[in-house]
Amino acid sequence: MSDQAVQLPLPGFEAVRDEWRSDYDDQMGPALNPKNRSGIEVKPLYTPDDWNGDAYMEDLGFPGQVPMTRGIYPSMHRGRTWSQRQLIGLGTPEDYNARLKALIAHGASAGSLIPCNSVYRGYDADEVPAELLGTCGAVVNSVDDMEICYRDIPLENFSTAQNDPSPFTLLALLLAVAKRRGIPWNRITGTSNQSDYISHFVCNHMFFRLALPGARRVLVDHIAFSQKHLPGWNPLSVVGQHMQQGGATPAEAMGLTLSTAIQYAHDCEARGLDPNEFLTRFTFFFDISLSFFEEIAKFRAGRRIWQRIVRERFGATNPKAWRFKFHGQTSGVDLTREQPLNNIARVTAQAIAGIFGGLQSLHTDSYDEVLSVPTEQAARIAVSTQEILKDEAHLTDVIDPLGGSYYVESMTNDMEEKILAVIEQIDAEGGMYAAVSSGLVQRIVGVSALAHQDRIDSGEQTVVGVNKFKVPEEDEMPRQPLKPPPADVIEAQIERLKRYKAERDQTATARAMDELSRAAESEDENVFEKIVDATCAGATHGEICQRLRDIYGFGDPLIVP
Repeated sequence: MSDQAVQLPLPGFEAVRDEWRSDYDDQMGPALNPKNRSGIEVKPLYTPDDWNGDAYMEDLGFPGQVPMTRGIYPSMHRGRTWSQRQLIGLGTPEDYNARLKALIAHGASAGSLIPCNSVYRGYDADEVPAELLGTCGAVVNSVDDMEICYRDIPLENFSTAQNDPSPFTLLALLLAVAKRRGIPWNRITGTSNQSDYISHFVCNHMFFRLALPGARRVLVDHIAFSQKHLPGWNPLSVVGQHMQQGGATPAEAMGLTLSTAIQYAHDCEARGLDPNEFLTRFTFFFDISLSFFEEIAKFRAGRRIWQRIVRERFGATNPKAWRFKFHGQTSGVDLTREQPLNNIARVTAQAIAGIFGGLQSLHTDSYDEVLSVPTEQAARIAVSTQEILKDEAHLTDVIDPLGGSYYVESMTNDMEEKILAVIEQIDAEGGMYAAVSSGLVQRIVGVSALAHQDRIDSGEQTVVGVNKFKVPEEDEMPRQPLKPPPADVIEAQIERLKRYKAERDQTATARAMDELSRAAESEDENVFEKIVDATCAGATHGEICQRLRDIYGFGDPLIVP
């Protein structure tokens, strides 16, 4: 066996290739090549004609080194596997605490708090109809609620993600709990997992609480506060998941996400922050669709582009700032209510794509998430899926195992070209803030969403159990969604909140809220610092959101035709 790399031209290569092509055409006829979700034509076979290794150092290099294509750490998953960060949210704080402990017992190594939809919308439990509470996430309004969520959990040794749109009240409540327990804030680790207000403005309207200028101000203050007080906290998670689940292709989702990160980096620079410091704690959150190889190429290309952006656009010289750290979540959009057990296979394929793409943390969807908040059995299967892939399938043995594949390298280059075209389009509009204000981004996402749905409706894209391979309704597996919390449990939660509001130090709370208003109306005070002070003084989530809405305006999304 030769130790030499493939060198072109290969003796006889062209003649054998042409013979194969002739035989292939005889069998297949004039069939057109399919295209992936990003519109890239997929050929039937890839060879050294498509990628021959001559650009190895430029395109691949080695893990932990520029161009970062093969991973951001030298040992990647062989040295440290991804965090198993399951999203959890249901019922009351007691329910959340019980589910968190159960998942930790089954192997979860980090937690992610999903609040109730009322919380996402910026309200307290006593401001919305009781029947809506706790059906999609945990009801968390006060420091007492947060204390219960993490009862018996050592926050100084446990990484949490707070799915927490601006103004980041969940993190503020967590810090208030840490203060109660005497835990120094520099021991708190995790991520503000929904801090990307631009993605909310475009695709996740329920999360968009404050008008654009106010959301922009609070985010930068949040980043500045975290940089000063929370060395173990990642204050920014740029959420490509929303763009892709909203309908963007994988290439568009990556391009729009990187453009969003560029916007936030410019905003931090304008605040006087150092790219070598704040960029080290930029993180990303992506959807992983069933387009297996396309997703792997998306992540590899995105990682390569990001290190170039931070070095060339922002002059970052700190190698830690070049790292493209991302969380992946298997795509709920690809899951089906029909034949829901098939979703286990879908999630497994998506998870493998994310792992081969080099993610740092992973949430695997439960098969029944299209029906309700996951049942406990389904949640255990989702966690076990990761354990099986890691420990039984040995997916951590080799770093970037598909690196060097003619197909994967060709696709990575094609995806890079598509992604860069999106970034150039956003740059030409004046950046992401301007592009979402004008509606350009919303139109990009909407056009792709319609195109993908047309492919499903026409049968061009198969969805097992939906447009092909259906089973009679009587043969369908019984669907057993998680039942809503009992009415008396929710009523008790509302009463607890009312008692909390009545028994707190009213003078201290009012003073802290007035300080918050003054900071929000100022030009130079840190608004998030006053949010933290307000939670420590007894203010609730809904009260803080309302006070800032009074000043900055309600978060109304832009609707484009």
